[in-house]
Amino acid sequence: MAHLIDDKTILITGGTGSFGKKFVATILKAHQPKKVIIYSRDELKQYEMAKVFDDKRMRYFIGDVRDSTRLESAMNGVDICIHAAALKHVPIAEYNPMECIKTNIAGAGNVIDAALANKVSHIIALSTDKAANPVNLYGATKLCSDKLFVSANNIKGQGKSKFSVVRYGNVVGSRGSVIPFFKRLVKEGASEIPITDEKMTRFWITLEEGVKFVLDSLERMQGGEIFVPKIASMKIIDLAKALAPHIPIKIIGIRPGEKLHEVMIPKDDSHLALEFENFFVLTPAISFQTPIDYTRTLKGEAGKSVPAGFEYSSNGNDRWLDKQEILAMSENILI
Repeated sequence: MAHLIDDKTILITGGTGSFGKKFVATILKAHQPKKVIIYSRDELKQYEMAKVFDDKRMRYFIGDVRDSTRLESAMNGVDICIHAAALKHVPIAEYNPMECIKTNIAGAGNVIDAALANKVSHIIALSTDKAANPVNLYGATKLCSDKLFVSANNIKGQGKSKFSVVRYGNVVGSRGSVIPFFKRLVKEGASEIPITDEKMTRFWITLEEGVKFVLDSLERMQGGEIFVPKIASMKIIDLAKALAPHIPIKIIGIRPGEKLHEVMIPKDDSHLALEFENFFVLTPAISFQTPIDYTRTLKGEAGKSVPAGFEYSSNGNDRWLDKQEILAMSENILI
């Protein structure tokens, strides 16, 4: 079946990251994009990625989302933009706040401006559960980015551009995530496994699930939505026990900017939330010139309002990963 991205030119900011590589692998295999542009600032990662994806449809542009001129030039002729570039390491962001702000907030503004200038039709920004009721700088910058992308639908005038956001939890096996870290400790014969708190929980999604959700959201979006998938939760201590059952656990305390649990839809936003079969939609808090009925997606899916005070949190989830699922999920994760 034809997909929205078929015969389209797609630009992915931060495209050499875990998501970008999986997204490219998926669309080159399962779809027929006209051209795929990787926009990122690391020449070595682009060189290495180009060796893996040796396809005539691929393009590699060196550039930073902080550079508005370069970004506008790179987006010339683009139909769809996936904004994945971000500074994401929570403790590092706490120690380098202005650098995180420049990339995650100012960079988001540059992406929006470049997309509007080039009349890009579909723009989706990748967000994080840490943007909901943020307690760390990274989450606060992503909340600002989310607000910028939602409000961009109000400044496009009569243009065709549509801006939406996809918000999901920790990606299994992505750079800097805990599963490769735990597996490395086991391989190196560590005497203990460090856990920040024995009660800590997190949302988890695989790269494959994340890519599919973004592709589906491109076809669902009307502009202004924050899409939130229904995904599983896991206790971090269960992960440690599954991967290293014979190694003692050491509680080391929460790192700067960490939460005990993650929230993707806070209670304060319950009046904006719609529930669909496999996902939620957070509708805009602001009104647009042309009203949009968000209770039905462009794929024809019907949703309904959630109860007042509803919260979608990792510790209050109704779906949990058990030991067998954890082991299966982490089996092919490289360290």
